[in-house]
Amino acid sequence: MRCDLLRTPPKNLSLFPERIDSPQFDPLFHENLAWKAGYGVIAGVDEAGRGPLAGPVVAAAVILPQGKGLPGVQDSKKMTERAREDAFERIHRCAVGVGIGVVSSRDIDQFNILKASLEAMRRAILALDPKPEFLLVDGIHKVPTAIPQRCLIKGDQLALSVSAASVMAKVYRDRIMRCYDEMYPVYDFRNNKGYGTARHLEAIRRYGPCALHRKSFKGVW
Repeated sequence: MRCDLLRTPPKNLSLFPERIDSPQFDPLFHENLAWKAGYGVIAGVDEAGRGPLAGPVVAAAVILPQGKGLPGVQDSKKMTERAREDAFERIHRCAVGVGIGVVSSRDIDQFNILKASLEAMRRAILALDPKPEFLLVDGIHKVPTAIPQRCLIKGDQLALSVSAASVMAKVYRDRIMRCYDEMYPVYDFRNNKGYGTARHLEAIRRYGPCALHRKSFKGVW
């Protein structure tokens, strides 16, 4: 019978390491808790693109082999673009499964960015093969699915599968925005990825928003 992952742990076992950069920090700590609890297929889930003024929000779900490390893979925001691109390929080769979910700027405007982000996560999970038995989700909001899950604040820094998901989501979204740059070059999407840089804001003022802009976001209207 599976034990309750939320029960009080022994005094010598902290659910959240006090220092992420500690020599004792184990990037598979939370995955190991789930594996020891009897869950065989664990997926880390994260999203990219909540803050930009344009483009979709993209989520990724990643299932890693049990006990498999990925040197250099961490929170995507702490990695260079080149390092993320390299990690993207390594994660694809190593992972048991990878799922991607994309929600458009139009749907973001219709439902709000939080609901859109959770929907992107749900789609990423549904795209996984094999199907996960347990989820480690970055943030404080549960994904709308019946699959058991744990939300982790700064999960992309605490759990390797979530770090891997953050890389996959970020690189996938960046590639989308580079493609959109060819369609709408005046907004400099290749470089700003839809974020509100000075050049991007000036382009919005000069040319108005395009079909990719989130009309409900301050800075676009």
